[in-house]
Amino acid sequence: MSFKDITSALAGLMPDLRGRLAANADIAPYTWFRVGGPAQALFSPADEADLVYFLQRLPQDVPVTVIGLGSNLIVRDGGVEGVVIRLGGRAFGDIKVEDGHRLRVGACVPDMRVAKAAAEAGIDGLAFLRGIPGCIGGALRMNAGAHGGETKDALVEARGVDRRGTIHLFKVDDLHMTYRHSGAPDDVIFTEALFQGRPGDPAAIQAEMDRITEAREKAQPIREKTGGSTFKNPPGEKAWQLVDKAGCRGLVVGDAQVSELHCNFLINRGQATAADIENLGEEVRARVKAATGVELQWEIKRIGVKA
Repeated sequence: MSFKDITSALAGLMPDLRGRLAANADIAPYTWFRVGGPAQALFSPADEADLVYFLQRLPQDVPVTVIGLGSNLIVRDGGVEGVVIRLGGRAFGDIKVEDGHRLRVGACVPDMRVAKAAAEAGIDGLAFLRGIPGCIGGALRMNAGAHGGETKDALVEARGVDRRGTIHLFKVDDLHMTYRHSGAPDDVIFTEALFQGRPGDPAAIQAEMDRITEAREKAQPIREKTGGSTFKNPPGEKAWQLVDKAGCRGLVVGDAQVSELHCNFLINRGQATAADIENLGEEVRARVKAATGVELQWEIKRIGVKA
């Protein structure tokens, strides 16, 4: 699918723009599933000031969608209308160790890199990030967690820019984080986070990270084209157990499959479309509902229009 090129009109409104603005850009390679249609316009800001400049001049009727590392994302086959913003580069990729066992981190830094930096600095309390296959911006948006830890447990504050280009600083309590949820306004694009740890022994922290890595490799299809955990765990339940109970382990739709190793993971076996993956997820939800009475909720974010 090809969208009308809006980049020339946008560039005319923003003569001092420093970031990259591309028309009908392929964004499937930026996702772990490697599926989906193009972005009508893809913008990669040079830094936070460039993002502010862009949003302040972007017409309010142009939709904005933000993507990170694409680890927890399905881009639908029809593509994404409006502007897709993808943070990248040094401006959003720095990690700074601060006094008091703190880390200041750019929004596009991978979670596992933050865990590694904390370990090297002797900062305990962030090892759980080693088990989250995404970036800090996504972790802030969904209060990502793994192996007994959640983003809110270590977060002090987060910085972000809203749709009108206004910068906000959110204390952790302002975000009202709960299980796989952040109460941040939907239009905020996170640019930075400050995390608080505690003194720790680098060797002991590294050992904990190695344990997490080994557990992931044994239990999850991390070398496949997948999107991480597909469904949220219902209260008092494990999503994978419900999927297994409904007989969905190994279930196939098109070239998408429920993982045989961990059945809360969906896999692109090579030629799956976004529709295959989403339809497989919906079939799993329907079978789990019929078998157990539990209605699973998507944890994976789905964006764009269907072909």
